[in-house]
Amino acid sequence: MAVQSTTPVASTRPATGARRKPVRAPLTRRQYLVTSVVTFVLLLAVWTAVSTSGLVRPLFLPSPISVGEKLIDQAVNGQLWTDIAVSTYRVMVGYLLASVIAIPIGVLCGSIPRVEAAIEPIMDFIRYMPVVAFVPLTILWVGTDDSQKVLIIFLGTFFQQVLMVADAVRRVPMSYQNLGATLGLSRTKILVRIVFPSALPRIWDALRISLGWAWTWLVVAELVAATEGMGYRITQAQRFLETDLIIGYVIVLGVLGLVFDQVMRALGRQFFRYLKGRV
Repeated sequence: MAVQSTTPVASTRPATGARRKPVRAPLTRRQYLVTSVVTFVLLLAVWTAVSTSGLVRPLFLPSPISVGEKLIDQAVNGQLWTDIAVSTYRVMVGYLLASVIAIPIGVLCGSIPRVEAAIEPIMDFIRYMPVVAFVPLTILWVGTDDSQKVLIIFLGTFFQQVLMVADAVRRVPMSYQNLGATLGLSRTKILVRIVFPSALPRIWDALRISLGWAWTWLVVAELVAATEGMGYRITQAQRFLETDLIIGYVIVLGVLGLVFDQVMRALGRQFFRYLKGRV
């Protein structure tokens, strides 16, 4: 006769009151904002302490006050606003041209294997070429006016965008396309009505990320044969050892990039509100 054990078995389930939080527990908007502001204030305090301690010469690290005064001077005489306007124009023209051309090519590349085989290896090959190496060629091709700067920004973003858009399209579940085929839709209608709308949120993220690259390539575009713009002003400041102006303009570039990124995020939340709450 079998003997049944009466020893209680410990449960492997955690108690209800001891539920563990996930690794990535979400923050409220207030908590996120407070954390960001505190981090910024700490960085500013460290910068101030180092620059005023005498450990580093002002030529190499000017104080935040010195940088702020220099930026105010540039803003008062109008130079800062002119440079911002010129650089923003160049970035947006190059970025928008790249996006308008890259999106349809990327969608086709991600949807049609033959197009992928024809285009993706070329894109992979070119995207590893340093854009800086194209600066002399772009000057020969289009001259030294704004079109050369726009072309540099275009080259720095276009090839990456094509590949990222294609990857976004390939992530659309095949079951969606099978459903469209079951409903009798043609391949073109499946692509336009099902694949593209399903991939659009990821495509938007790809555009947001590539916009940051466009601002990065702006400085490269304006380093050579420019007469105005953020990159040009940084180069001129370097020649005259105006470190405060260099740091000031670098900060302005970062702020501009952050503003555009937040605008893209906000637009994405509005355009794709139906994704809110999905895992």
